Amino acid sequence: MLQKTYFKTKDYCKVKFVFTAADAETVEVLGLNSDWENSIIMSKKKDGSFTCDVSLPKNSQHQFKYRVNETTWVNEPEADSEQANEFGGTNSVISL
Repeated sequence: MLQKTYFKTKDYCKVKFVFTAADAETVEVLGLNSDWENSIIMSKKKDGSFTCDVSLPKNSQHQFKYRVNETTWVNEPEADSEQANEFGGTNSVISL
């Protein structure tokens, strides 16, 4: 799930990422701001979901994927769109 919070006086949008995966021990977000090397570690909640908040520039688009247990790449089902990647799959896209 993606939750966008816009601020009238700020040039960024706060995005809350929420992801649930069966048997997940760790979940990371990769690709934001074209950074596929440095992941954003999501915090595990008591209900088993993982969350994190990220500030991203307004009027921008970002490709991203979740990496579950450091091995499995997963798209966000509620992303604004998907875009083909160089590996023959797709990446999630968030538009702000």
